[in-house]
Amino acid sequence: MIPPLPLWVEIPVALLLALSGVFTLVAAIGVVRFRSFFQRMHPPALAFSFSAWCVTLASILYFSVQDGALSLHAWLIIIFLSLTVPVTTILLSRTELFRRRNSGDPDMPPPLSACVAPSTDADASSPTPR
Repeated sequence: MIPPLPLWVEIPVALLLALSGVFTLVAAIGVVRFRSFFQRMHPPALAFSFSAWCVTLASILYFSVQDGALSLHAWLIIIFLSLTVPVTTILLSRTELFRRRNSGDPDMPPPLSACVAPSTDADASSPTPR
């Protein structure tokens, strides 16, 4: 049988988990409320990161007190999420931008390659003035 945890541990763990739920709810409202794909992409990415941090801190606190030693295995989860969420967000946004440009959407900015003049070998050898 697991002994009950002290109240000073249960309160912060409960608050962190409730805060995680609030962040997730705010992200869901943002997804429903915003109109474009790019606007809808922002709230879940941020809220997911904040929610994951709250759950990770609650997990570290709970299991460290329960085991009587510092329990940092949850850090692996948050490190993995902190690396993958921004990369996934960038890939999704680039995919949508590519799709909209190919469909001829007039609101999309042109690619950077269309804004910059191609360089020649003569331009590459001469220093650029500043």
